[in-house]
Parts: sequence; C-alpha cells; structure tokens
Amino acid sequence: MLKNTQEQIALPTDDFELVTAAGEVQSVNLSTLIKDNNQGLVLYFYPKDSTAGCTVQATDFTVNFDEITKLGYHVIGVSRDGVKSHQNFINKQSLAIELISDTDERLCQHFDVIKEKMMYGKTHLGVVRSTFVYDKDGVMIGSFRNVKAKEHVANLLEFLKN
Repeated sequence: MLKNTQEQIALPTDDFELVTAAGEVQSVNLSTLIKDNNQGLVLYFYPKDSTAGCTVQATDFTVNFDEITKLGYHVIGVSRDGVKSHQNFINKQSLAIELISDTDERLCQHFDVIKEKMMYGKTHLGVVRSTFVYDKDGVMIGSFRNVKAKEHVANLLEFLKN
C-alpha cells in the first residue's frame, strides 16, 4: 500500500532533456507537457539505469503503460544517468516510458529525493525511489517516497483508479 504524504510541490519551470521511448532526445517543460497533452503526470525518480530494482520498476510501468494512459496520465522516469545511458536502458528493456536525464540534479533537488543511504556498510548520497502524481491542471495529487520497486506500479494503479 502506498502512503500519500500529502505534500505539495509545484512543478519546476525549467526545461529538461527527455529521452523518448524511441530513444530520441528532446527538451521538455513538465508544466507545458501537462497542458499540451491535457493529461496528468506520473513523475517517478529511481536510482540508476539497468540495475535490478530499477529495471523491475521501469518494465512494470511499461507493462501497465496502456492502462495508466487510459486513466489519463503520462509517465516519465527520472534519474541522474546521462542521455546515452537512458537510450541504452530504453532499447535494452524495450521500455514504453520516457526518461529524463537529470545529471545536474536540478529535478532531484527540487523534489528533495537525494538522501543519505547505506550500501555495503558505507553511507553515500543517493536517489530515494519516489513518485509524484499531478492532475491535468498541474496540481499535485500524490506524493510517495521510499517506495518498493516490485510492488510500486500495482499500488500506484490502485491510487490512480480511486
């Protein structure tokens, strides 16, 4: 079950490099994307392309892509990986979703998803798996932090249906 933190974070006004499902690179403004598509937005943050948990999550979003779209939402994943890494991830996993390259961490900082994490007994700063949902008016309706990769998309679908 997802815990909605009920926080409100406005979408940033900056443009970002987005890699499409076809592997093409384009500039995107999230607020404009919502307005132009007249759809809500599921913006999810994940630690790293092509790792086990991140692959599970991205492929789950792809498997459920049509259902999420029918519910009126556009899905975009965000990590600190570069454009080339995103293109390889999309191609290798046949992902239907789009990915934003946040190498300068502007989006990660805006959504406060970089936190201290423990890995192999050492502390480091890493992206905490998080998802933010906006309606077609650009208003945040859901904020979910520290989600589990394997169950996240199924739980998110239940949230979007209600």
